[in-house]
Amino acid sequence: MCRIFLEKLLKNLLFSVRFDKITGMKEVKDCLAENLTRLRQASGITQSELAKTLNYTDKSVSKWEHGDAVPPIDVLKKLADIYGVTLDFLTEEHLDGEYDRKYNVKGNRPNKIIITLLAVSLVWIIATLLFIYGLTLAQGNYWQVFVFSVPVSIIVLIVFNGIWGRRRYTFALISLLVWSGLASIYILFLENNPWAIFIIGLPVQVAIILWSQLKRS
Repeated sequence: MCRIFLEKLLKNLLFSVRFDKITGMKEVKDCLAENLTRLRQASGITQSELAKTLNYTDKSVSKWEHGDAVPPIDVLKKLADIYGVTLDFLTEEHLDGEYDRKYNVKGNRPNKIIITLLAVSLVWIIATLLFIYGLTLAQGNYWQVFVFSVPVSIIVLIVFNGIWGRRRYTFALISLLVWSGLASIYILFLENNPWAIFIIGLPVQVAIILWSQLKRS
């Protein structure tokens, strides 16, 4: 009920004139459409890529950017997170200089990549420490930690891609996770030659492909 109320409230806000027409300011709906277009273009994302990330159709994205429709409140929140802006920014008019100065979307990309790589490197640092611990204190060879660091690293990538990545990459990473996980188990029990375990990956891969084709209208 709360979500429905918020959506109705937002739509009423977006379709009303927020600024006095005497001053020549744009309606909120027009500002939203223009900001969505400019933010997407500044990010170097196509309408098709954005649609896949949001699990919507290209037509829906086009309607939002032309002011023919308004995204639901949850989609607006996700768009704001993707572009690194606030909901207020999406509904307000901005000068070109102010836009470029305050919301340089492209400038956020290197930081996101670095943070993601740092998280992945942490997995391998922990694996290395466990391996050294095994050799020095536990008097054992814990080489398996490096094997399982691969699927764990992919899990980290899936998490960060879900935060600020693109939807199509998520399915590719899930596929890598499935096959790397099966490969890790195979290596762990290599003496028994459990090659049949890879058969499990076939129906799972088909399910991932079908899942990736799902779209919301």
